[in-house]
Amino acid sequence: MAVSISRQIAFDVLRRVEAEDAYASDLLHAEFDAGENRALKPADAALATELVMGVVRWRRLLDFLLSRDLKKTVERLDLPVAIALRMSAYQLRFLAKIPARAAVNESVELVKRARKSSAASLVNAVLRKIAADAKTPAEKFLPAGFGTVERLAILRSHPTWMVERWLARLGEPDTIALLEANNRPARLTCAIHAPDARAAIIRALESAGMRVEDGTLLKSAFAVSGGSPARSEPFRSGQISIQDEASQAISLLLGVQAGDRVLDLCAAPGGKTAALARAAGPQGKVIAADLHAHRVRAMEAQFKRLGLRNISLVELNATRAMELPGEFDRILVDAPCSGTGTLARHPEIRWRLRPENLADSQRLQSQILANAFTKLAPGGRLVYSTCSIEPEENEAVVKDALHNSSGIRAIPSTEAAGLLAPLLAPGVKAPDLFSSDGFFRTSPAVHRTDGFFAALLEKS
Repeated sequence: MAVSISRQIAFDVLRRVEAEDAYASDLLHAEFDAGENRALKPADAALATELVMGVVRWRRLLDFLLSRDLKKTVERLDLPVAIALRMSAYQLRFLAKIPARAAVNESVELVKRARKSSAASLVNAVLRKIAADAKTPAEKFLPAGFGTVERLAILRSHPTWMVERWLARLGEPDTIALLEANNRPARLTCAIHAPDARAAIIRALESAGMRVEDGTLLKSAFAVSGGSPARSEPFRSGQISIQDEASQAISLLLGVQAGDRVLDLCAAPGGKTAALARAAGPQGKVIAADLHAHRVRAMEAQFKRLGLRNISLVELNATRAMELPGEFDRILVDAPCSGTGTLARHPEIRWRLRPENLADSQRLQSQILANAFTKLAPGGRLVYSTCSIEPEENEAVVKDALHNSSGIRAIPSTEAAGLLAPLLAPGVKAPDLFSSDGFFRTSPAVHRTDGFFAALLEKS
């Protein structure tokens, strides 16, 4: 029996996500750009993406449903068998337009192609039971007496420890809203680098079959669906980049002026650096640093596409004393973090992260921030940001840094909000983006963006 190209791609990508700890979105992008797949029909690419991202998001619920008819947990099965079962279970429960027969038979065939023919009868039998129960609400299968934490964790497909800590901090309604937002496909948003050409850019994207709608946070941003803007002429010519709206807002908080010396300490993939370089202008000087050589090389290609020439690239370990000449008017520390604000975009993070990782991140972030202060000029400003929603990585790092560093103060939220106000989309009020403690925050549930945190600090 033939297997559709979309299911074969999804199967291969899901195996690599598990085996290589890679990001699903990166692997899909690479697959679609591979020579044999460049002519892939949009519908096939869309189905492959839906299968991969859906299976990764809903893995816990799928495994719970599958395990009812298995003698051992799905995670203890051979990986190709587990992937085939999850793919078919996802289609049967979430994709009503796909015939059950196709979902079951092609997963059986995928197992055979993976040289696991001995498991084919098991896969077939389990999936036929899943198909029979596909319209029964999953909650009906939960054991009696399940508490709120475990019930939400299974039905909304998140780790128990993650749900438990969010319930304690956010309460049940906001936690449910966050879990639901994490399980929706992330918006594909673009930063526009040629504002005067906005209408022409949108026409070019629409003529390529894409749908374009306004951003929810920034005037300049827009969202794209129905295709890949990375394959469009506006992208190739450097008029747009793919970047989440909250991520775009971080660069704006620094208030870079023409001629400024700017340091972006954890710069890759370079989207924020590009915005800083444009604001600094040809007389400004921007240094983009990153720990990994391959990420520095990737940024070099990115800045070449964008036509930016006022950026110097440096391979640098920011946890150590930095041998960079002079001091900087503006510094961005977009610190490496858990990424819990990006679980809609990178759902695999939820299965890899452990509670102890937060303390490890906090130590790393504190070292980087303390080192950054040593390179900040008097009167200079620094933004500390993460794409995490965890206090250990955010306000705890900033408060500790303010306590241990003399001459550093937090800029009041009223002033920081003033930097953003003229740039926000209609109906968005700048003060609403700052919490009661004065820090910038976005929420996947509220703003339809990634969850970002930022603090604006100044050196006296």
